[in-house]
Amino acid sequence: MRSISALALILFLPVSALAQDALGPPLTAEQFDARTVGRTITYSAYGKPYGIEQYKPGQKVIWAFTEDECKEGDWYQSGQYICFDYGEQIPLQCWTFYDGPQGLVAKFKGDTASEPLVSLSESHEPLSCQGPDVGV
Repeated sequence: MRSISALALILFLPVSALAQDALGPPLTAEQFDARTVGRTITYSAYGKPYGIEQYKPGQKVIWAFTEDECKEGDWYQSGQYICFDYGEQIPLQCWTFYDGPQGLVAKFKGDTASEPLVSLSESHEPLSCQGPDVGV
């Protein structure tokens, strides 16, 4: 039984390394902006919708977890990361973005074990916001 587990681990490691290589280098701020501005992108984690982000000119964004209130913010590049600042209520969120074969892939800074976010769909329609600030 132990040799089967060891074999499975050995076989799994090259696949995950190849998957990482297939993504290529992280996107720069310029590449990320060109890839996202004017779009609203729905992200998934573990195959389920996770949240939606609208990318506006001037590195402005509007984010909402699925069925949650919208949060306005800004983004900027810090090293290989694209960091999102939604104000004092939410900690700084830094991600490494890749333009993979299936769409954007985002890996959270400092959490290599977590499932990356993957773009599920994209549109040019604005984000439909819920909550008390709708229309403000």
